[in-house]
Amino acid sequence: MRLIGRDTETRAIDGRLDRASQGSGDLIVAVGARGAGKTALADWAARRAAERGFEVLRVAVVSSDQGLLVWAQLLRDIGAPDRLAAGLMTDPSALDLDDVARQLVSTKPRLIIVDDVDRGGSDALRMLSVVGGRCPGGATVVLATSKTSAGFGSELWLGGLTAPDIGELVGGTEEQVWAVQVASAGLPGIALTLAHGVRSSTDPIVWLALRTASRIEFLDVDVALVRLLELAASRAPDDGTRARVLARLARSLLGDASTGARRESLIRESLALARESGDARTLAEVLDASLHAVWDPAGAVDRLDTGAEIVELARSAGDDALERQGLFWRFIALMELGRVGEAESVLAGYTRAATAAGDEVALVTARGREAVLAALRGRFDDTMRIADEVAELGRIAGVADTERVTSSIRSMVWTERGDAAALAAGSALLQAIARRLPGHFYEADHARLLVFTGHLVEAQTELERALPQVLAGSGPRWIPAATQLALAAVATGQQEAMRELEAALLPYRDRLVVWAGANNAWLPVAHLLGLLAHGQGRPDDARRWLETALEMERRNGAVPSTAHTLAALAEVTADPLEATEFLGQARSIAERLGMPRLLDTLRPPADEWRLHRDGEHWVLHAGEEHARLPDIRGMAYLRALVAVPGREIAALDLVAGGAGLVSPSAAPVLDDAARQAYRIRLAQLDTRLEDADDAGDQELGARLQDERDQLLDELRTGTGLGGRARRTGGESERARVNVTRTIRTAIAHIEKSAPRAAAHLRSAIRTGSECRYQPESGGPARWQV
Repeated sequence: MRLIGRDTETRAIDGRLDRASQGSGDLIVAVGARGAGKTALADWAARRAAERGFEVLRVAVVSSDQGLLVWAQLLRDIGAPDRLAAGLMTDPSALDLDDVARQLVSTKPRLIIVDDVDRGGSDALRMLSVVGGRCPGGATVVLATSKTSAGFGSELWLGGLTAPDIGELVGGTEEQVWAVQVASAGLPGIALTLAHGVRSSTDPIVWLALRTASRIEFLDVDVALVRLLELAASRAPDDGTRARVLARLARSLLGDASTGARRESLIRESLALARESGDARTLAEVLDASLHAVWDPAGAVDRLDTGAEIVELARSAGDDALERQGLFWRFIALMELGRVGEAESVLAGYTRAATAAGDEVALVTARGREAVLAALRGRFDDTMRIADEVAELGRIAGVADTERVTSSIRSMVWTERGDAAALAAGSALLQAIARRLPGHFYEADHARLLVFTGHLVEAQTELERALPQVLAGSGPRWIPAATQLALAAVATGQQEAMRELEAALLPYRDRLVVWAGANNAWLPVAHLLGLLAHGQGRPDDARRWLETALEMERRNGAVPSTAHTLAALAEVTADPLEATEFLGQARSIAERLGMPRLLDTLRPPADEWRLHRDGEHWVLHAGEEHARLPDIRGMAYLRALVAVPGREIAALDLVAGGAGLVSPSAAPVLDDAARQAYRIRLAQLDTRLEDADDAGDQELGARLQDERDQLLDELRTGTGLGGRARRTGGESERARVNVTRTIRTAIAHIEKSAPRAAAHLRSAIRTGSECRYQPESGGPARWQV
């Protein structure tokens, strides 16, 4: 009873059974990818243990919902008390899990096999650990199978078999064995599945080249598959088959950034052959491969149209898998074009199709993009919860790049919440990926992360390193890379880099920044164009781009990026009223969604006070004090003075709203004719006031009294001792009096809500013919007005 190619593993299990026979058990975890032969090894162990007189118990985990169900089933199988099995399912926290483990670990030889324990998630693994911890004290061996390491127990890693082992397993000619070994990566389960088709095919190389699934992450290169496809290209029996082989080869070369010209040539030839073949399935397959292999950053509309064509061709050919691929391309393209609502509808159709087909990989893909949409809309808690689900589903389905996809999704939340530990780990991961996948601009991702964490010197170095490659490059990660470098260029003030990146990004001004496969989405490109224009001193252009970005964000319900764009608009606008409004809206969103990193940039420093007009009011932020104040002239005078600390401004200039006025020569404030006119009008007003009182017209009386009071004030101002005409040094005297009075009134209003700020202003403001703000203790280091 020999298990081909697993002599080392079977000897290890036999040894554990020997020790268990002597009263010392063990926990063994057989780890390997799908098709590695874990089930076959467990079958062998069950037979071997039964031959040696062991009691054999076996359960299999089907889904995460059965994390504890399998252990409850084992308790029932051995006749343990019902309370334990029931308690394990209803309230495991109330149980002594060590007591449960004692029931399962027998003093008589026993083998417990738990197939696919990792499917049960953390509950199943935790219970496995508890049981395994009791094994050395009994005669029980627990053998669990898992796709990933459990982190405890004695692990047996099942890798690929050698070519001679594959030959012994599947038989066939030398060429057939070689092809199966390459196509299966030596995994016996996959090899057995492929062997029948190979033996019945005309050409095993071509047959396998078209059916072998890649087992690597996105943008990595499956060298064995490329080797198989290159060999198959010269052996294709007809144009349609050759078209499919060439297209698949081009797609498999995407991870090699140096093969751009070759990929384009392969796709041109394969498309021509596919269209000539007249076969709908062939053309759909080649179109799908072409979108992968030759990813033009400017080709979003083409991706949308080609996705629709793939759907139509796949439906006519009855190929559901290709139809789903076409739907997914439409989803990606709509996201790139900033049509998020439409993209969401297409994704829902893709999910329904994947569910109906039972396509686990497609369901992982769909769920991951639902997480991206949740993050884009600001549902951060949902994003993290869905990302955890994707990690579990991807592990069960054997999706190669699950970890990278979930990290990308989570990073959308980490960056907004300023998770320092997660961002530090992300920095190390990006550097490792950049070394492993050169030419795909992961340095740009790293530059953005360095900006977010405040490492601007390192960000500038990364910018200088990556910029030449990005400016000369293309591909599925080009737009995200260019926009991330734009952020780094603005943050570090690199003018030449800003000019070059602005020119490069301008053709994509109406796009949303979407990573390849839409596993991450960021800001509109227009937002970055706005930052670049502002960084180069062009505020009008900056505002135009940021308003364009804001329109896209509001249309898509992209609430977090709306907050960022509002904050940027506050920086570029020259109107303090608008700036205050933009900041208030951005702060409201950031507080509501929990975006501390943005909030930190919106809060004024502790040593900075702010005074801005807000509609019909003025708003003062003075440390812990805040005041909303009426729109009176004194507030405008205060703003003008605190804007230029220590500088004298003529009272006449404050009143006039500008500098440079020349005070006229001294003259009477009121001449004789004016004083006589005032007296006549006062007499008229006295008569009308009496009439209004007699008629009970209070409204008219109030208006007449206001006019009378104003006339008396002006008459007093123009009259000196003995009723003689008062003379003044031009308008400057009147300006001195008015400015002093109105500033005092403004400070009195401030005192009601911000007494410390009022006290500072009262002592720091000097009034007279010349006025100035002279900073003193108790005030800010600077003002923003």
